[in-house]
Amino acid sequence: MRRLLFGLLTFLFLFSCKPKSPKDTDIPSSEFDLPQIMSKDTLTILTLYGSTSFFNYKGDDMGYDYELAKDFAESLGLHLKVVVGQNIHKLQEMLLRGEGDLIAYEIPEVSSYKDSLIFCGRKTENYQVLVQKVKKDKPLIKDVTELIGDSVYIMKDTRFDSRLQNLNEELGGGINIVYIDQDSIVTEDLIEMVSKDEIPYTIADNELAKLNKTYYNDIDISVKISFPQRLAWAVRWDSPILADSLNKWFDENQKKQSYRSIAKRYFEQSKRPIGLPILSLSKNKISIHDPLFKTLTKGTVWDWRLLASIAYQETRFDSTQVSWAGALGLMQIMPRTARAMKANMSRIKENHENIRTSIKVLEVLNESFKNIPDENQRLKFILAAYNAGAGHVRDAQALARKYGKNPLIWDDNVEKFILLKRLPEYYSDPVVKAGYLRGSETYEYVKDVSKRFDYYKDKIRA
Repeated sequence: MRRLLFGLLTFLFLFSCKPKSPKDTDIPSSEFDLPQIMSKDTLTILTLYGSTSFFNYKGDDMGYDYELAKDFAESLGLHLKVVVGQNIHKLQEMLLRGEGDLIAYEIPEVSSYKDSLIFCGRKTENYQVLVQKVKKDKPLIKDVTELIGDSVYIMKDTRFDSRLQNLNEELGGGINIVYIDQDSIVTEDLIEMVSKDEIPYTIADNELAKLNKTYYNDIDISVKISFPQRLAWAVRWDSPILADSLNKWFDENQKKQSYRSIAKRYFEQSKRPIGLPILSLSKNKISIHDPLFKTLTKGTVWDWRLLASIAYQETRFDSTQVSWAGALGLMQIMPRTARAMKANMSRIKENHENIRTSIKVLEVLNESFKNIPDENQRLKFILAAYNAGAGHVRDAQALARKYGKNPLIWDDNVEKFILLKRLPEYYSDPVVKAGYLRGSETYEYVKDVSKRFDYYKDKIRA
């Protein structure tokens, strides 16, 4: 069937398309288009690490661009291979050298690239937006002219800086541009600072702002401050069959529920647990699930109140929740993890099986970090791995070791490098294997679960 498919594609294009040649370049033709890709059974994509493109979460590869590319590959019966570059310029160089078949990352549709690339597949428009906090006692800015007299915090010598400088000139001055040290800050940090009311305004690309609004529902991103720029995926100039196949696939799938659900998970579904805790300290109860926590932890090394603290953090004790990433049940178990723990998949959403599986995960992680002598410190490593995956914790340990910190101590040592894994300098380091991590989430997760566990131990009898 596959031979028939790519044979038909080849026939159609011999009569309908002629590969365009690069102008004023020395780029050789690889003569490696979709039929050849299908004959080797693998589509190789080139992309960048990032919260909207590609990352690893609890051992699963994720990202909006990654998931779309994976679905496209599967539609052709192909395996998917991911190669991560350092920046957009490097992605183009890698593509032209034949190191990949497709750039699955939105790059600018500029004329200087059109001799060597075919823009295709996922196409979108990028524009910059103002990020501001929604407050009851302060009206939102509705127009950029209202920024006069206010302070906007950005990183120096970035496209946001250029746009804000130009906007300030267009308005005749009056915007107070405040620069943040960009060596230790990324745009997502500034968005979080707006949410926490630490700074009044910042600027972000619309897609990244949409994703971060799912973390911080108290921000407004409705005010555009730049003209749109067209972005798209790209293939080499001599891969027109692949380009056309991508365009047809996107055209045919954009209205399908499976396609829309991917966008919804990344750009609409809240990344925060919802629901209210069931807590009555006066009656020595944490939640209605206390009896099950106690029963299932009996005979183990785990304190049932730790399980309760994790459950609160994960779902606020709401066992019906399914996370944006597909984690299931009270303890938010990923399907891949459940299968690895040999859980009963038909019952994994049920509280008994869900909690039982989470205990097995804790036991595996406890064994994995058994070389950490201090039990309190080891627990923090375990919690970090429960949240983000052991690979990211191993990376943070490797970075701690490299930079002269103690890889066996979480506090003020490894936790610092979990935070730093959101920065390119660190997630691109050769000692790092799992790549980018939204490290602030894991950092706060460990702090919150540990603090709540201590509180429960102080207030609730074992």
